[in-house]
Amino acid sequence: MTDAEGIKTGTTTIGIVCKEGVVMATEMRATMGTLIAHKTTQKLFKIDDNLGLTVAGVVGDAQTLARYITAEVELYKLKRNQQMTVRSAATLTSNILAGSRFYPYYVGLILGGIDRDGGHVYSLDMVGGAIPDDYVTTGSGSPYVYGVLEDHYEKGLSVSDGQDLAIRALHAAMKRDAASGDGYSVASITKEGFVHLDEKEIQKRLAKMKLS
Repeated sequence: MTDAEGIKTGTTTIGIVCKEGVVMATEMRATMGTLIAHKTTQKLFKIDDNLGLTVAGVVGDAQTLARYITAEVELYKLKRNQQMTVRSAATLTSNILAGSRFYPYYVGLILGGIDRDGGHVYSLDMVGGAIPDDYVTTGSGSPYVYGVLEDHYEKGLSVSDGQDLAIRALHAAMKRDAASGDGYSVASITKEGFVHLDEKEIQKRLAKMKLS
């Protein structure tokens, strides 16, 4: 990600559609040029029990957008007494980004979640383009992630397998992309809600897959 002054840097974020929902993941490094500025940067946000957001770009813009979208989704739920669908949340986010075209948010986003139609992930660019897919990755580490996902992704994989795949893909990016590193943030979104994978479980999975 970038610092508040907008210095160009990188990151790695992932969204994967699974049989029971979606898996979303990021690494945790923030850089300023060649300087590692922060090692515990939050790039994965819970928007609602059924929605999550990953962010790449300027930290301040990302945090502002996460708060803005969360508030709009909560207001929708209060007014209609139901959760917003993933498609509606993606459209909302797209409209926010498109409406700020002359003073843009310098971000690349993945919005994912589950609704009555199953799991979905959307890639959103800084001017409001929204594209759904089975899996999406953003940031400077994305070429390495796509190499892993293209090779290993299968439709209908379980959330547990999706978590392993996200960890494997992040590991590949962190090995080759200097702007990605310093830990894993992995969450699943299913009918049971938004759940973060704890650090001990991540390390256990890394060891099981013989990744170091």
